[in-house]
Amino acid sequence: MIRVDEIVEQIDALQQSDLDAWIRDALISPQDEDGTPVFSEMECARIRLICTLHYELEIGAEALPVLLSLVDQLYQTRRRLLKLTAAVAAQDKAVQTAILAAIDAGSGTDGGT
Repeated sequence: MIRVDEIVEQIDALQQSDLDAWIRDALISPQDEDGTPVFSEMECARIRLICTLHYELEIGAEALPVLLSLVDQLYQTRRRLLKLTAAVAAQDKAVQTAILAAIDAGSGTDGGT
């Protein structure tokens, strides 16, 4: 777990006031460790992503929640796809073949929908 002062020190561009605003706006969620806010590795990665979006790509504060929501949806979809892939792989070959055939049948010119 990484404390607020440590993450601010680790990321050159990160301003304490921005970090405080992102916490207030619930873009990041520190955990409480004996009354001290700390960040998991996952939250630190999110902070680095927000820093890249905000400081390097100059994404405004009003657009960050929308963009992060889309990123969260993408990661959730990826996790579900990995679980689905594992579930299909656990099936016998006949079921796998039937699933792949159904996917192929649905991949016409309409984009698979």
